Amino acid sequence: MGVRLAVLPDPRGRRGRRHGLASVLLAAACAVLAGARSYVAIGQWARHAPQDTLARLGFRARGPLGMRVPASPSTVRRVLALVCPGGLADLLGHDPAATESVAVDGKSARGSRTDTAPAAHLLSAVTAAGRTVSQLRIPDKTNEITGFTALLAPFDLTGTVVTADALHTQREHAKWLVEVKNAHYLLVVKGNQPKLHAAVKALPWKEVTARRYDRETGHGRRETRSVRALTITGLGLDFPHVTQAAKIHRHRTDVKTGRITRETVYAITDLPARSASPQTIGRITRSQWGIEAVHHMRDTTFGEDASTIRTGHGPENMATLRNLAINTLRDTGHRSIAAGLRETSYTPFTRPLDLLGLA
Repeated sequence: MGVRLAVLPDPRGRRGRRHGLASVLLAAACAVLAGARSYVAIGQWARHAPQDTLARLGFRARGPLGMRVPASPSTVRRVLALVCPGGLADLLGHDPAATESVAVDGKSARGSRTDTAPAAHLLSAVTAAGRTVSQLRIPDKTNEITGFTALLAPFDLTGTVVTADALHTQREHAKWLVEVKNAHYLLVVKGNQPKLHAAVKALPWKEVTARRYDRETGHGRRETRSVRALTITGLGLDFPHVTQAAKIHRHRTDVKTGRITRETVYAITDLPARSASPQTIGRITRSQWGIEAVHHMRDTTFGEDASTIRTGHGPENMATLRNLAINTLRDTGHRSIAAGLRETSYTPFTRPLDLLGLA
């Protein structure tokens, strides 16, 4: 990781620069892995770090005693507000070509809202395994449509299924994924596309024999899901490259309260029946719901919505550090990110560095 950080351009002027960019960013990444939620907390972690930790982070020895001095909270704030968010997001290190599907969705960092500017809105791409591939800050939710291709353009998506909610069920998105990126799509269809939604809803679902049922218990609820898939080639559905439609019904029961909720979702895909059975469609659809779990984790475990970081690129760069922490903990076998953070916090000046592979 240090090698990749070394190629990032330093946005600071040369005059008065005491610490290397890579050292400051590595310290921030380690502090967030140890539970830090703010610039001040990152600075406190660095201030209490022992000399051997500072040496592993690359902070230079100074003075006659050769003591290493870490970056201050003000330096951390300045660097994270200025450094290129795209370059930092590239460090997340997960290749979408190595996974079955990638989900795209947006999230606002609510605490970053000011009297004169809206909250930072971040569009993310997350693998089926819950690893964030990249993220892009866009002006607001309505700009997610234009941000879709910019977010995914740098990656090889050959053979990968891209899933997205109804906002991204756009003809141009489907054509771009299939014709330009050699990828596939599974897109949700809702009322924002009234004609398409009505056409999909009117398909002969009662006659469908290709079905899949799944039952799951966890997170305080019992859930039953049914997926019906229908080949629609020749049925006149006007959407680029579409070959199948799916009807997904979710039946949830809250174990504690007994409350029952039901939801029916329609989706379309260019994947033919031989490549995407109802079981496969159900699995890929759950990966789209998984991105919501990552967003929820950033809010509840890392306090993202409560964060008042607002200046410059700070909101998206801190979100990237949180994504990096989640990716790292998942890669090392932690199913519970909260438990992983607690375990890391017990040895805060060694374990984060070990997890990030810092010698």
